[in-house]
Amino acid sequence: MSKERRSLILTGASRGIGHAAVKRFSEEGWQIITCSRDPVPAHCERDPNWTSHIPTDLGDPADVERFIGEALELLGDTPLNALVNNAAVSPKTDFQERLGCLNGPLDDWREVFQLNFFTPLVLARGFAPALAQAGKGEDDGGGQSGGGAAVVNITSIAGHSIHPFAGSAYSTSKAALSALTREMAVEFAELGVRVNAVAPGEIETEMVGEEYEPLVNRIPMHRMGTADEVAATVFQLCNPDFGYVTGTEIFVTGGQHLY
Repeated sequence: MSKERRSLILTGASRGIGHAAVKRFSEEGWQIITCSRDPVPAHCERDPNWTSHIPTDLGDPADVERFIGEALELLGDTPLNALVNNAAVSPKTDFQERLGCLNGPLDDWREVFQLNFFTPLVLARGFAPALAQAGKGEDDGGGQSGGGAAVVNITSIAGHSIHPFAGSAYSTSKAALSALTREMAVEFAELGVRVNAVAPGEIETEMVGEEYEPLVNRIPMHRMGTADEVAATVFQLCNPDFGYVTGTEIFVTGGQHLY
C-alpha cells in the first residue's frame, strides 16, 4: 500500500451504508481494505482503490483476530488513517415480529452484542498502533494536527429511543456502542486518534421494506435518508477538516431523533 494516500479499513462493506462509504472514500482517492461475510459485487472488484476485501465472520472472535492480522499484513508499515465499524446484526423472527426483552433466546442477545459491540472494541484495539502511527505522524509538534487518524462507529437512532422494528438487543447494543465511543474518544486522544459515531435513522437500503413507509410521517424532512448521505457524514468525520471533533455522535435522521 502507498504511504502517500490515506488508508481506510471498513467492516460490512458488501451492501447498504458500508458499500456507499467505500464508494465515497474511493472517489476521494483513499486506499481501502474491507471485510464482510459476503463477497463484493463484481463491478466493485475492479475499483483500483478498493485494495483488498477479506471475507470475515465478524461474529466469530477467532475470525476477527484473523482479519486483523491479514489487514495489518496488507498495511505493512503504512499508517492507518481511518477505521469505520459499520457491520451489525438485528435479528428478527420469521414473521418479522419485533424481538423485545420478553421473547427471543438470550443466545441471540449474546450474538448481537458480540458483533455490534465487542467486535468494534476488538478492532479498535487491534488497529490502535496503526492508527496511532497516522495520528502522531500528522502532529506538527506544536499540538496542531492535520486531523490525525479517526475511528467512526455506526450507531443508530434506535440506540436513543424505542423503535417499532429494531429489537431490544439491537437497540441496547447500539446504545452501548454510543457509550463506548465516548470512552474511546478520551483514551484514543492520547494516540492522536479521534473517535466519533454516526447514528442513522430511516435509510433506504436493501434491508428496508414497505413496513417502514409509515415512519416517514415521523420525520421532519418527510423522506428517508440515503446511504450516500450517511457515507458523506462518515467521510467528513475522517477528514482533516474535522480535526478537532471527537467524542461526538452525529444524527443522520432528517430530524426524526428530535421527537
